[in-house]
Amino acid sequence: MRRLPTPPDWLTHPLRGVRALRGPVPWAAVIRGALGVGPVVAVGVASGHMSFGMLAGLGAMFAHINDRPATRATRAVRIGLPALAGAAGLLTGAWLGTLGLGIWIALALAPVGLVSGAISAIGPVCSSAGVQLMVLAVVGAGMPLPVSPPGRAGLLLIGAAWVIAMAALLPRVIPARQSAPSGEREAVAAVYDALAGLMTAVGSDGGQAARRRLTAAYDAAYEALYAHRLPLHRLDGEERRLRDRLAVAGALSEGVLTLLWENEPVPDRIARTPAQLARSVRTGLPPGRLPAPVPDTAGNVAMHRAVLLAARVFDGEPAPPVGAVVPGHRQRLRRALGPAGREYAARVALCVGVSTALAQRLPGAHWYWLPATAAFLVKPDMGPLVSRALSRALGTAVGVAVFGALATLLAPGAVWPVVVAAVCSALIPVSVRHFALQTAVLTPLLLALVHLGGDTDPGFTRLIDTLLACGVVLAAGALPGLGGPRAQVSVRLSLAVRATRDHLDRVLTAEAPYATRLRLRREAYRALADARRAVEVASAEHPPFGRDLAAWAPVVFALEEIVDAATACGVRLDQGAPQPEPALAARLRAALSDLADAVAARRPPTDLVLPAGAAVGDCATLADVTAGLHRVRDLSPG
Repeated sequence: MRRLPTPPDWLTHPLRGVRALRGPVPWAAVIRGALGVGPVVAVGVASGHMSFGMLAGLGAMFAHINDRPATRATRAVRIGLPALAGAAGLLTGAWLGTLGLGIWIALALAPVGLVSGAISAIGPVCSSAGVQLMVLAVVGAGMPLPVSPPGRAGLLLIGAAWVIAMAALLPRVIPARQSAPSGEREAVAAVYDALAGLMTAVGSDGGQAARRRLTAAYDAAYEALYAHRLPLHRLDGEERRLRDRLAVAGALSEGVLTLLWENEPVPDRIARTPAQLARSVRTGLPPGRLPAPVPDTAGNVAMHRAVLLAARVFDGEPAPPVGAVVPGHRQRLRRALGPAGREYAARVALCVGVSTALAQRLPGAHWYWLPATAAFLVKPDMGPLVSRALSRALGTAVGVAVFGALATLLAPGAVWPVVVAAVCSALIPVSVRHFALQTAVLTPLLLALVHLGGDTDPGFTRLIDTLLACGVVLAAGALPGLGGPRAQVSVRLSLAVRATRDHLDRVLTAEAPYATRLRLRREAYRALADARRAVEVASAEHPPFGRDLAAWAPVVFALEEIVDAATACGVRLDQGAPQPEPALAARLRAALSDLADAVAARRPPTDLVLPAGAAVGDCATLADVTAGLHRVRDLSPG
């Protein structure tokens, strides 16, 4: 059994991230950043309402943080949903601030922390919404401004709306030199590129890594075409064609995964077929003649049929329906109320509550920086806990030094903070490549905004607040049962095992429709990708935060092999292979259920009773499922 690569050491991880700074500069996003915060702040300063400009600039800043690469249809949701959550948080915090609660504000903000943590467990966009809800609730409660609570929320939304409008209008005002495919088309073409890479890697040691790249490309394509749609969104002709072509990619991937299980190299002539389809998606031109393999094995038969389907669909014929492929409202609610949501909600509430109580005891009227920093820092999707604490402290120190030097060297007034805000806003798209750099860019930007809002405390105070917040979050991360690395691995891995079981159960059910099987296979691979990321992050933690959790990495690898084998089994059953013995199928399902329970309970699955293997006449790949289960049990850490 091959082990996964060991993640970098916890201390070198922040330094290793410097390599992530290399790469092309996203000039379009930089231009949007330069025209985002600066103009709205300048309008407020020029009109004599600096508080108005500060609040609108705050909304534009958060919008730029969330303005990641996206399609036209999804950008409004990726920016707008967190902005609405932030407006609700600012409104709530401003109302709490008017009550004069004093030290009791810590208890008043705790329910907001519970809601923030629960919705953050749903997904990346909701995670941004959750942290924006919490941070702006703290800011609203701690920053006195001569603006009513509804007015504050409205100005924040104006800043976010300005960024969304720029993202929509700038491509029309400044057209690109050459026509580029839309975000949706590029996402679907990337799936075919990943399929070509997997076909080339079949029969080599890079097969599993190529399959994981295919999973990531699928996740991005389904997000672009199905997730984060605006209400009453109507499909146009291009979007329907892209969905059909993505469905064809699902049929091709099933054949390629069967070839991967068979471990027979694919001829170069056949491996070029997905590349032709990718080029057709990007250009809109016909793909031309598509080579198909000779249907002599189960994988080649599946590939032959998938290539014929691709030829018909790319010629204009609609593809078979694929069913729901993104989480629905019920699944999102289960994530929010499940173990991950509950534990992370408790962690956010504890960190913000303790930070607020501590800040209230410190001198100074503006206490919001410490709990707001804790709310940012507690997010688990920003890397290992110790790494992001070090990055946060380092970035804040650099940002405070830069802002302090500018405040000393430049003449007093409101012009230079506007310039600082505009320059730092333009750097946000580049800074998101590393957490320390992002902190170093956002710190002068935030200090410039709060300076315009009347908070002229020295930057040294902000550095002390940041260090205290790092200490609070690190202390909370060492406590059990608060959504730490162990909880993240346990929850993600348990969900991955259950998704694997559901996929296998549907494969062994003869009457299961193909669309359902495709959806469950996608859910299994997506859940396994989430589990792998959780294990990789936990593996980089320093004790006592979960360094020993790296031992779960081979378990994830074995589970991926089980899903590969189940996929190949489904293909063989479609081609007339005899159904497996019902008793064996029941034992496999029971073993996976017991494994999921063991992982959820955070105990090693050494006491599982596993089936001995496939009986004569059963689908041959079920022996691989059984062997994979034995490896899972044997490799699971005690």
